[in-house]
Amino acid sequence: MLTINTLISWKTDDNNKKVERILWIEPQSNITYMIDVNLNAFPFSRLLSDIEESIKQGIAFIEPDDAFGRIINEEDISEKDKEARDKAWEIISEIVCLEPLIFIPKERRNLIKKVSTLHNVHENTVVKYLKKYWKRGKTKNALLPDYYQCGGKGKEKSAGILKRGRPRKNTEIFGEGINVDDNIKRAFRVAVNKYYHTSAQNSLMLTYELMRKEFFSSEVKMENGIEIPIVKPSSEVPSYAQFKYWFEKERNLKKEISLRRSAKKYEQENRPIMGNSTTEALGPGSIYQIDATVADVYLVSQFNRNWIIGRPVVYGVIDVFSRLVTGIYIGLEGPSWVGAMMALANAVMDKMEFCKNYGIEISAEEWPACHLPDSILADRGELEGKNAENLINALGIKIMNTPPYRGDWKGIIEQNFKTTSDRVKPFMPGVVNTDLRERGDKDYRLDAKLNLYEFTQIMIKSVLYHNNQHLLRNYNREEMMIEDDVKCIPLELWNWGIANRSGKLKSVDADIVKLSLMPTATATVTGKGIKFKNLYYSSKMTLKENWFEKARNKGSWKIKISYDPRNMKYIYIISPDHSDFEKCYMLDYQKSYFDKYYEEIEYLQEKEKLDMKKMADDELQKKVDIMAEIESIVAKADLESKKERIFQESDSKKVQGIRRNRRIEKVLNRENEAFELSKQTDKKGGEVIPIDSDMELLKRKQKEALKKIYE
Repeated sequence: MLTINTLISWKTDDNNKKVERILWIEPQSNITYMIDVNLNAFPFSRLLSDIEESIKQGIAFIEPDDAFGRIINEEDISEKDKEARDKAWEIISEIVCLEPLIFIPKERRNLIKKVSTLHNVHENTVVKYLKKYWKRGKTKNALLPDYYQCGGKGKEKSAGILKRGRPRKNTEIFGEGINVDDNIKRAFRVAVNKYYHTSAQNSLMLTYELMRKEFFSSEVKMENGIEIPIVKPSSEVPSYAQFKYWFEKERNLKKEISLRRSAKKYEQENRPIMGNSTTEALGPGSIYQIDATVADVYLVSQFNRNWIIGRPVVYGVIDVFSRLVTGIYIGLEGPSWVGAMMALANAVMDKMEFCKNYGIEISAEEWPACHLPDSILADRGELEGKNAENLINALGIKIMNTPPYRGDWKGIIEQNFKTTSDRVKPFMPGVVNTDLRERGDKDYRLDAKLNLYEFTQIMIKSVLYHNNQHLLRNYNREEMMIEDDVKCIPLELWNWGIANRSGKLKSVDADIVKLSLMPTATATVTGKGIKFKNLYYSSKMTLKENWFEKARNKGSWKIKISYDPRNMKYIYIISPDHSDFEKCYMLDYQKSYFDKYYEEIEYLQEKEKLDMKKMADDELQKKVDIMAEIESIVAKADLESKKERIFQESDSKKVQGIRRNRRIEKVLNRENEAFELSKQTDKKGGEVIPIDSDMELLKRKQKEALKKIYE
């Protein structure tokens, strides 16, 4: 299926490859608008049927890899890059959404003129931003500058001897001033946090004066028994202009308003408006709703079914237009960003592969949802802050959050949870029974028998039923749906919407989505491997570059990684330029942790620690026992030595007789250690009478010699 952002490669006569990106699709009129990602040209139209036919004939191909796809975390973007991106976005944001009007040359020309006049920029600048936005995937981050390809990224000019910046006036009186170095910046930060980011709401000038009093005073004078700092002259301290420049450069409006006024005021009056909760779902992928609930069933561990691990958290993602469940997550991660991340990653995952991981075989037609939506409606909390910024800027998704205590604004997903629970609850052991509250009643938690894997299987079966067979009795069909005899089943509504409505689904590389959503953490490179959460990992690249030899001989170091809490078998190292990643594998000797949820691994590790503590006292007692036994044997030997002290030889004779004594002792040991059968017969069945050999005779003589020595 062709979707927005799909890359199409065309064969050319010179055996080169021409790559075009789909920008807009209108199935009813059979029109698509595309742009050549390698040429400096405007979008153009093609017939949708021509593209599909060319793909069938092998003239065109769907490009699997997006050369402009980058794994970008909002935290890693420099302020300079953000400023350039936001400036470009401010200029074109009002016109890029006017699709397909913006793709028509005459209308585009008029829109570019209006925008260039409004923002006082040249028309070529607007054109440059538009082409960059379209070529690189229609996301806000597509407008980021390519500074990462240049040297000296993130490095500031060092403060030398010469004064930087505009020269001061009246240098004879006020001096030339000083450069702002790292120590002065540190004083700036402390002063702003101490005097400006407070409920006292001090002015910036007063903050500067208090900073000079605390950090830029040389001596102290006494007046009326009070110590008064003597501030340094202006020529020896940073000016107010330098302080204000630094303040504006690193200003954090959210932190400033939240601390000076209140976090509530910021949320009510100053936070950015990320979406409109009244937006209507015009087709599949227009709006997804996401929510979480705690399942009414207790589960057991995959390691040991005697360990009850509590109730799982169920995350669901559902398409508003068709009511198709597009993604799920089952785990122990409470309602949080991690749980929401898992559900969104599942929404873009190939569902055939996902179901296969749980032993369920399906066809692609049974669960076709593997795309990102245009917008997401969620609760306040999970999809707010920097996590939501990654979705907005890196993946081009609008975020709409409901007001507090208004779960009814997400009635579709809420009702889906209730329906699913009612469907599976009667058949599962360990279900929460609120009626069993009387004293003496059986504890329903003891009935738990399902683990996370088995419960996930049940939820997948329930989702497949909902998508393919469940009849939506309260769904209001449109007139066209009635004419086409579309049944109120989510999958049929989804397929009808794909064929008859303007597409809002987005094709994004699954790896980029997962890595954009995965939680990040810090791991340690050690001589035993990459250590993370007390687990050890390795990869081809780390072995090839001798990371672990270096760590063992030169010391360990920290690296930033991404990981999936649902399967700790792998972690991922993002490359410095964010263009690729390295997949690291858990070492083989930790096979007991393979394919396990992080929560279960953590539970097992904690239980093992607890068991070790419990066994420590028993182990110590056993050590004490063997110590006492050893001491007893040594004491007995010492007593025997004292008894024979009367026959003791001199030290020199003792040393000289070591070899002789060893030969005698060896012969005696051989006699005691030799195998001796109780009875031996010859071939005729008669008993064999042993005859003394020369060796036996030698042994007797040696015994007699030994006896004489000690007599």
